[in-house]
Amino acid sequence: MGLDMRPMGKPKPGFEKRFEEVFIMVTQNKIPKRKLIDKLKGKKQQTKEALLQEWRANQIPSYEALKAPRVGRDKEADNWIRSRYDELEQKPLLESFLKEYEGYYVIELAKELDGVPVYIAMGQDENVFRGEFLRNCVDILGEDLAYQAWSSKFATETLDYGNKLMVTADRLAEENGLKHLKEQRLPPDADEDTMESKLHIVYSLARWLIFYGKNGHGYEADF
Repeated sequence: MGLDMRPMGKPKPGFEKRFEEVFIMVTQNKIPKRKLIDKLKGKKQQTKEALLQEWRANQIPSYEALKAPRVGRDKEADNWIRSRYDELEQKPLLESFLKEYEGYYVIELAKELDGVPVYIAMGQDENVFRGEFLRNCVDILGEDLAYQAWSSKFATETLDYGNKLMVTADRLAEENGLKHLKEQRLPPDADEDTMESKLHIVYSLARWLIFYGKNGHGYEADF
């Protein structure tokens, strides 16, 4: 399967502390058992499903940070989904089709491209970074720095990791005459084992991490 890095939602105001508490509970199997006093008061045992529902209900989607237009809310998204409808050979009722996509974020039209990776994860949302590419960069980053990617992080940690990668990438770019890669979005036309190719991956991930971290989003490491 390999590593995919999925942006977390941003906790709604007032839910910041609980957001982190619930995530740790459900991902590390640390759901507290009911105390005797809770049993006497008739309180139910918390379940993983209920906690996840609470966690998801109290966050702002990462798509909002991308400034991605939304079907049913933004005209450009409505035009986009209608163009997709026109391309269908077998067309359902337009009304049913539009209802199905009501609220859909069109990442393809996002304004903030640093949060939309070119190193994508197949079968995942378009803002999920395929972290497995970083495995090819261990030799230039070192194991300690590279393998930090395999741990989920909240926003502050995400920003910190992105900054560390950026500092390292800047140093390597200076040493190898590759400073132009810092602002280059698309991968270079180079063999995957070259410094140029590896450094572009690092720069791309650093920008992605910094973007989400500074906008209050962490990420989930899925592998």
